[in-house]
Amino acid sequence: MKLINVKILSIRNPQRYVVKRAVIAAYEELRRTHPDLEITITAVKEHSEMEKYTAVMILPSLVVNEKKVCVGRFPKKDEVINWLLEAIEESV
Repeated sequence: MKLINVKILSIRNPQRYVVKRAVIAAYEELRRTHPDLEITITAVKEHSEMEKYTAVMILPSLVVNEKKVCVGRFPKKDEVINWLLEAIEESV
């Protein structure tokens, strides 16, 4: 099993939700070719925790396996797929 940890950083719930939907869609697509893939999704809402990764608080950011991959914008599903694939390759 390959486990990838994803963190969605934003103080606003609607923005975290939009990013979470993109992550879930990417995950579901990757499961077709990587059936042993598992992800955990954590919502990071606390300023002190978010500051460890970025100074951007209002717009969402995304962290994959402790690597900041997207800051201050909404990623597209295809981008998330690429970041998850990179995480898979790095874990081998």
